Amino acid sequence: MPKVQTSLRLEEQTLKEAKEILASLGMNFTEAVNIFASMVVQERGLPFDVKLHDYPAISEKEAKAKVQKSVQNITEDSGVESKRFFNELLSE
Repeated sequence: MPKVQTSLRLEEQTLKEAKEILASLGMNFTEAVNIFASMVVQERGLPFDVKLHDYPAISEKEAKAKVQKSVQNITEDSGVESKRFFNELLSE
């Protein structure tokens, strides 16, 4: 099948990091883009879910209060044990 040339505009740092990761996987950026394009054709859409986060937006005031509470819990050593936290998080 004939090949065509195309161009992309990416953030420089993103491209650099992507190339490093892909090199560690034994492929170059062009091969990865070809795999992505093939998957789009095979899936007849993006090969991953595209969705909005299920988390509601909170105000800056609410965010600051949550951070302050977290810092207080750490300072007072009254937080939740990480193992319990992640078990509860993963069981939802």
